[in-house]
Amino acid sequence: MKATRIGIFSGSFNPVHIGHLALANYLCEYEGLDEVWFLVTPCNPLKEAARGYSLLPDDVRLDLVRRAIEGYPRFRASDFESRLPRPNYTLHTLDALQRLHPGSCFHLIVGSDNWQLFPRWHQPQLILARHRVIVYPRPGYPVDPATLPPTVRLSSAPVFEISSTFIRRALSEGRDVRYFLHPSVYARLLELRR
Repeated sequence: MKATRIGIFSGSFNPVHIGHLALANYLCEYEGLDEVWFLVTPCNPLKEAARGYSLLPDDVRLDLVRRAIEGYPRFRASDFESRLPRPNYTLHTLDALQRLHPGSCFHLIVGSDNWQLFPRWHQPQLILARHRVIVYPRPGYPVDPATLPPTVRLSSAPVFEISSTFIRRALSEGRDVRYFLHPSVYARLLELRR
């Protein structure tokens, strides 16, 4: 029996936007993933220390992801990492998922910007030894496919020049960015600002 190929898209999703959704959709429809699981992280040890970085509450970010993916059967929203010991390290998350779902093949989805930081992650060599990684392109962070380890592949997904930081800034300035977000996510964010 063939293993289910599951992409693990772990992040703060602060908030989730069409770039996240389009990328995950592309990976399912064009690059062989059976499903993509959006793992909403409670904190990121690298981002947590960044000045001015503040998260929407965990339950709000999870709700926004659920709203965004509703109706597409190959996506799943999860707060799995919130039930793991903190700080949340990717290796521990992937290992725990593999133990719970031994018939699945997990593929960690990371942007090329984060791939450049990958050597600073917790036990990066163990991640590469135990799991597969898909690197997707981000503007300004080129990756030479010839330099990638055997368990890592470079996605041919389109480059999406959109970020949650841009969305947060635009919303704080009162800009109408409805087309950068799923309609129900945009509506909910406007409700939260009232």
